[in-house]
Amino acid sequence: MRIEFLAPGLALIMSLILTPVFKRLAFKLGAVDLPNARKIHRKAMPLFGGLAIYLSFWLAALLILFAVGGGEKLWGIFWGGTLILCLGIYDDLRGLSYKVKFAGQFIAAFLLLIYNIKIEFITLPFQDMVSLGIFLIVPLTLLWVVGITNAVNLIDGVDGLATGVSTIAAVVIFALTWGKFPVLIPLLVLTLAGAALGFLPYNFAPARIFLGDAGSLFLGFMLAGFSIMGLTKQATLTTLIIPVLILGLPITDTFYAIWRRFRNRRPIFQADNGHIHHRLLGLGLSTRQTVMILYFSSIYFGASALIFDRLPWLNIYFIPVIFLIFIFALRHLKTLGNLLSAFNGYSYQDEQKREQKR
Repeated sequence: MRIEFLAPGLALIMSLILTPVFKRLAFKLGAVDLPNARKIHRKAMPLFGGLAIYLSFWLAALLILFAVGGGEKLWGIFWGGTLILCLGIYDDLRGLSYKVKFAGQFIAAFLLLIYNIKIEFITLPFQDMVSLGIFLIVPLTLLWVVGITNAVNLIDGVDGLATGVSTIAAVVIFALTWGKFPVLIPLLVLTLAGAALGFLPYNFAPARIFLGDAGSLFLGFMLAGFSIMGLTKQATLTTLIIPVLILGLPITDTFYAIWRRFRNRRPIFQADNGHIHHRLLGLGLSTRQTVMILYFSSIYFGASALIFDRLPWLNIYFIPVIFLIFIFALRHLKTLGNLLSAFNGYSYQDEQKREQKR
């Protein structure tokens, strides 16, 4: 076996080992998430899970780079991801205003442009490939990176959700890039999935440690960067549609959050309890039920991306149907909640009562 193929497994093992270490460090440094009315946990939770994923990924990635080489562009991913991680750590420890966080995210995204990681063209339905000029390349790349980074961060509101969704998205990107590119990009994105998967047992309900903003922002940034390096380099209809499908859950939740806050005349950046996972919990579903439903939603979007990649003739007729089915399901969450609760008699309210007795 070639040594680079060991990297995903190595990342998983290191993440399993490092996560308890950073859990203890988070308590020592006071990097904990305290409970409040908007959050579902009832005790202080350590927040340094993202550090375990970051170190596990990059240490394992060195194995790939040593064996394969050709990772010059990865300096952009490394410096940008490191900046994102540092912003998140500071936010977890001291707190940052959304203006500072966005400024840091745009700087990190601009680092990708410096290293020539950019969206260079798009392919529109029934038209040839359209090359983008500099005045479109820069804003489109920045918008994509910052948007996906924050979309993953926004769904990190229930145990294991952002970690699992990111793992699923990374595996789908691997499946779509394997065989179409040199092994560097597919193996790196699978290594990211391995690092996240190693953290998931500690983060799945009931969680013992959280990603923190450092972890969720880092995962979002890495997925955005790898999707540009892999999926948007194909001269097909997949240029933007495939990445949008893969990350359909966080993207849909983000757009819904923006629309909800705009409609209610509330600041767009003001946190609320209206995210999809909050709505599922409010229906009486347990944390695990909620997470599993959203995992299946991510698998649904990922499978749609794979189908679309294999059958590109579906073009514009396929994409609206995918999102309409998902939106229809959201409109009928109450029925789904009643069915699941009746099926196993285990609800979020029961979980809350047990937590209060401890």
